[in-house]
Amino acid sequence: MDSNNIFKTKTGFCHILPDKIILTRTRVIDNVSGVSTKNNIIRLLFIYGVITIGLFYFAYEGFLNGKRIQPSLFSLFGLSLIYGIFISLNNSTVSMISRQHIEEVKFKKGNTGLTRSRFEVFFKDNNDKLKKRLILLPVSMNDGDIETEKAIQIMIDENLLS
Repeated sequence: MDSNNIFKTKTGFCHILPDKIILTRTRVIDNVSGVSTKNNIIRLLFIYGVITIGLFYFAYEGFLNGKRIQPSLFSLFGLSLIYGIFISLNNSTVSMISRQHIEEVKFKKGNTGLTRSRFEVFFKDNNDKLKKRLILLPVSMNDGDIETEKAIQIMIDENLLS
């Protein structure tokens, strides 16, 4: 494996191999068979759904008790969570993506202080559905600009990003 095809991410490292992309917590790939290929985002979206139901319940109770501001805020937060859930349904949390299943890789530049720079990897999962895996890059306080440039160059060299 070429050690030059590794770059830092928000929570670890991204390894670009000839046949796959692997996201790990450490710089070394210990056991490729132990890398997760399961999509655990459904569990998180379920928790968001339960929180949303709770917010709407408290909004309903507040409206029944004649309050206006608190229920309006709860309803607003609940609606924003529902929006987030629907946007995230096609996201994935897999740690290993086969390069033959990758459809497209996009780079999104972050807004300083607001969002992180990231790669959006669009790929087909085992059920032939198009999924999106976000690879979040470090912020500027952690040499983010240098690591971002390095990551972009690696993705270009590997013909994943044009």
